[in-house]
Amino acid sequence: MSTQLIANNRDDAEIYAGANLCKEKSVQLLSEINLPRGLLPLDDLVEVGYNRATGFVWLKQSKKKQHRFRAIGRTVSYDTEVTAFVEDRRMRRLTGVKSKELLIWVTISDIFVDDRDQEKITFGNPTGISRSFPASAFEAV
Repeated sequence: MSTQLIANNRDDAEIYAGANLCKEKSVQLLSEINLPRGLLPLDDLVEVGYNRATGFVWLKQSKKKQHRFRAIGRTVSYDTEVTAFVEDRRMRRLTGVKSKELLIWVTISDIFVDDRDQEKITFGNPTGISRSFPASAFEAV
């Protein structure tokens, strides 16, 4: 499904390759849409694409990655392809990201920072359940 979305949004997209450039562009994207720069701690990126007309973003990495956000005590898994539609302070229709809650992995489909309380970042799943954390927990180290 995400591969098809990437193919559909590839035309007119800015596409970057190479680990260092992709890492730089992923951090730049998060800054541009006003989300914490440490939200996507991906290291082995092979391609980053951004179609500004549709707001579609994709990040491809060579292998899955798990990252522990120590400040909130959560482990997050990032698949080899992470996709989303982005806008100011929001990533929606997110794919490829799961958070471990107790003993199960929960799919994350929406991430946003509310205009009224920019100190909190909220993560939602496809069932409509959401959870908020301090945005500072996701700043780049």
